[in-house]
Amino acid sequence: MNWLESQLQHRGQFSLRVRTAPVEPEINLIPFIDVLLVVLIFLMISTTFTRYQELAITLPTTNGAASQSEVKQIHMAVSRDGRFAINGKITDRSQLSNNLNALSEDNAIQVNIDADAKAPHQAVMSALEAARDANLSNIVFSSQTTKK
Repeated sequence: MNWLESQLQHRGQFSLRVRTAPVEPEINLIPFIDVLLVVLIFLMISTTFTRYQELAITLPTTNGAASQSEVKQIHMAVSRDGRFAINGKITDRSQLSNNLNALSEDNAIQVNIDADAKAPHQAVMSALEAARDANLSNIVFSSQTTKK
């Protein structure tokens, strides 16, 4: 008796395929977790570069109280080397008034000038001229309180 005949007698029919029980679908979470960790690491690394885009400024000191009014503001920063940034985006001196015109919907917007204590006077005057050219008259200078 050969192997094929023994298989036919054992099963009672002729079949070349193997009968198996249906396989239950299984969700493998390990590759999913690996992908999420890579995305998390990418986001952590890429968000640390945003702080280097801003200008590093040291505000002059004052003894006055902080203002509590909530007004729509445009923040214009002037660094100690005379560079400008509007709402955290570095801009060129020639584009200051154009950028202020684009951001101002009406004249009720407050322009908050954050000038470094060692910023050149000409750079601060250029910021004031740009606000005037954009027809913005509500201008405030930022300062920090003195430490006691």
